[in-house]
Amino acid sequence: MTPQGAASSRVAAAIDAAHAEGRGAFIGYLPIGFPDLQTSIDAAVLLAESGADILELGPPYSDPVMDGKVIQEATQAALANGFRLRDLFPAVREITRRIDIPVLVMTYWNPVVQYGVDRYADDLLAAGGAGLITPDITPEAAGEWIAASRRTGLDRIFLAAPTSTDERLELVVNSSTGFVYTVSTMGITGERAELDAAARTLVARLRAHGAEHACVGIGISTAEQVTGVLDYADGAIVGTALVRALRDGGLDGLAAEARSLAAGTKSARPHG
Repeated sequence: MTPQGAASSRVAAAIDAAHAEGRGAFIGYLPIGFPDLQTSIDAAVLLAESGADILELGPPYSDPVMDGKVIQEATQAALANGFRLRDLFPAVREITRRIDIPVLVMTYWNPVVQYGVDRYADDLLAAGGAGLITPDITPEAAGEWIAASRRTGLDRIFLAAPTSTDERLELVVNSSTGFVYTVSTMGITGERAELDAAARTLVARLRAHGAEHACVGIGISTAEQVTGVLDYADGAIVGTALVRALRDGGLDGLAAEARSLAAGTKSARPHG
């Protein structure tokens, strides 16, 4: 059994629970601190209450190289409004007190190193967090984090891209728990009119290497796209569309967008 099948994975359990209901998982991303810290906490709770199975929260970072314009602008606004990394763990603690779905933190690696890998893992665990998505570190460079996650039971989620070699996919599958973050297109996050067909091929390659849970992100912005992705993947990850809805429509706009996207999971293929 691959590490993804670890019985202690709250993230894998949430995906399996969605499958038991005959649908795929909806994973929603929001930046912490946007438009302000308390509203971002309320927005995360509302996203969970509006149909998300797993939350993915992004601490703002000063050099967000993988993020598209909408998310970059939101994170820059959060930093301008005074967000600091020390705000992350109290925010996660308040969110996890109010909801019972897993809360992942998607973070660039430098802030984790600056904070201290073991200290970060301990503080995230104490706050009720479920694990980390680390987009800019590869498993072979993440030994300290892999050790810390094994010690704490936190999920560790690495990225797989269409350009990844078979050797790379094998390493990512064997190093990830919860799910493998499957990048649908190369480049920055954002919405795409059509998802890259490479995502379907990449999920098939991950399955061949033993991936039990593969979730697709980057470019998904409509319920129809959620349904399309869940034809072959275990979960659909949406960020930009939710951030835009919060920016333009406040909490009500976010809730409406989340409910619409969650509806896209219901017509997905049966999951076993």
